Amino acid sequence: MTPYKTDTMTLPAPAKLNLFLHIVGRRHDGYHNLQTVFQFLDYGDQLQFSRRTDQRIQLQDSHSGVAYADNLVVRAANALQQAAAAKGLATTGADITLSKRLPQGAGLGGGSSDAATTLVGLNHLWQQPLSQAELLQLGLTLGADVPIFIHGHAAFAEGVGERFINVEPATPWYLVVKPKVSIATAALFQHPHLQRDCVQLSVDDWSLDNTANVFEPVVCALYPEVAKLRERLLQYAPTRLTGSGACLFARFDTQDAALSAQQQFSDLQSFVAQGQNRSSLIRTLTQY
Repeated sequence: MTPYKTDTMTLPAPAKLNLFLHIVGRRHDGYHNLQTVFQFLDYGDQLQFSRRTDQRIQLQDSHSGVAYADNLVVRAANALQQAAAAKGLATTGADITLSKRLPQGAGLGGGSSDAATTLVGLNHLWQQPLSQAELLQLGLTLGADVPIFIHGHAAFAEGVGERFINVEPATPWYLVVKPKVSIATAALFQHPHLQRDCVQLSVDDWSLDNTANVFEPVVCALYPEVAKLRERLLQYAPTRLTGSGACLFARFDTQDAALSAQQQFSDLQSFVAQGQNRSSLIRTLTQY
């Protein structure tokens, strides 16, 4: 084995937004066929990876509140080790420090982004035992949103969200606000009022004007706090739910306008960030 290029890496795990989210049918395996556009934000978690001389994976986690064995970072690291071993390729262990900023259950992909950064970062640290295609396949076993973060480019996505066509939507400033609720995504997919028969769009047909998030009316009906927050945000800018919630995002032309509106939401967790069509993970990785 050639000498390792680096022993330590610090990489971002950016948030994502679903600029729209449609369900166009149900698959034979029970999953739903989706159409969505993913865009990244210049805001998120951060992970540091340091190579160990043994095979152990050690995680220091700021405050995710997830049991160690269930943490997606640990699961991703173990899965990558096992996939490399199945190919007869050697890896080492790693000390991983996770610094959380993204809230859980927010629709921002925080856990999925952490898992993707772990796969991409350790794959680089361990000298690429897996190809990009293999990483995408491995990521999908960890969660439907993991592949988009490995892909690293804004995309029109289909299937369960794993088939991508790159797109270049506008990159406005967003005010992202989280209401004081926790949403159970699995229950939403079973809700009788969830629209599951959206007309299929092509990558050239979609716009913010002819799309929606099908979860938004269901979430607003079930969680009055989300509905109230949506009405407040609409006073300042166009607003939409991301993922299955709970976060809402309002779209602004300038950072100053977004920051000014943010002052009206000091009672809630919020941040201002710009949309990115090439993720900070992929851009930072080039430095190593």
